[in-house]
Amino acid sequence: MSCCDCNTETPKPKILAVILDLDGTLLDTERATRSVFTEFLAKYGKTLKKEREEKREIGKTLKDSSTATVEDYDLPLTPDQFIEEIIPMYQQKWKHAKALPGATRLIKHLHDHGVPTALASNSLREYINAKISVHQGWQGWFSVILGSDQVKAGKPSPDLFEEAARQMDVDAANCLVIEDSMVGVKAANAARMEVVAVPPHGEVAGCSALAKTVLHSLLEFRPEHWGLPPFEDWVDNALPIEAIYLSGLYDNGFVNEDTEDGKSALPDQVWGVFFGWAVVDMKKSYRVVVGIGMDPITCSPKKKIQIHLANGGNCCISNKKVKLLLVGYIRGLNSKEVTSLDAESLEECKSIASAALDLPIFSQHAYVPLYPDTFSVEDMVATDELGHY
Repeated sequence: MSCCDCNTETPKPKILAVILDLDGTLLDTERATRSVFTEFLAKYGKTLKKEREEKREIGKTLKDSSTATVEDYDLPLTPDQFIEEIIPMYQQKWKHAKALPGATRLIKHLHDHGVPTALASNSLREYINAKISVHQGWQGWFSVILGSDQVKAGKPSPDLFEEAARQMDVDAANCLVIEDSMVGVKAANAARMEVVAVPPHGEVAGCSALAKTVLHSLLEFRPEHWGLPPFEDWVDNALPIEAIYLSGLYDNGFVNEDTEDGKSALPDQVWGVFFGWAVVDMKKSYRVVVGIGMDPITCSPKKKIQIHLANGGNCCISNKKVKLLLVGYIRGLNSKEVTSLDAESLEECKSIASAALDLPIFSQHAYVPLYPDTFSVEDMVATDELGHY
């Protein structure tokens, strides 16, 4: 398996309850808070060690990660002092953490179908509440919410998952854990529960060695493979999603994404075949099919974003600034397709996208906040260009 490849799902025994991790699995807290640590280090005359941070194991308890950070940066603080100083800075940013693709959809689906669902995080319970409070419905959709301060030991200990199962009155063997980190997968294995890993780029190889099922995104998750009620929100092979915005320079079939300090504005879990609209030089809009993934050969963290006009060739957008609004999802993307969709598959995706973008459920996004000027999707749909391209 390449470092960017993932296992596919195979049918599994019936599951009676689901346990979900929070940070990196449901919420993109990393991007919401990415500037905090750099700002904190600057107060002590320290600079971020990018290579060290890229290799840092995610999913640890606050105590363990704080101890490691104080040691790595030789900070004149105890781990407790570090926590006391930095947490208020993080708290200001948590409210901006967005749900990862498919997260809200999954939690609500499980709740609506009466599947006991627990949230079990290495965060403290107080911090969990702060992070999810701004996401409508989340508090009420979980049967159980547990933080690491409510059990003897956090992950990789199985305590969190075992306590969640106990409170839901479900045997461990009948629980499915969904995690993004090796720490969490180890905890699920220790609890002898089924586990699905949805890791970021840097954790794929490790999670693949520990979990039988590894996905790029929660959008790839199929509940029926685990004996759970299937999703019912597909519309003729297209899935409505929360809008995704990105921009960059189109060149030779790909969009070179505008990034912040070299880091993508998109979480790693934005992966697959999407569709929506492209605005070129703020003049014309086009219906597009967009493939997003990471190159499995180079294993580079830089996203490969291929763009195809749904109605015609791409010559009219060559070497131009493109802004994308993605409103639908078609399917996952395997490692071979990251650099190029085959002709037959591409035509099928174009057909799905073209039909879907005529439906109100996909054209209902009223405004595109990515753009500085007022710019509505209704205007895009009404333009002659969109009708022809």
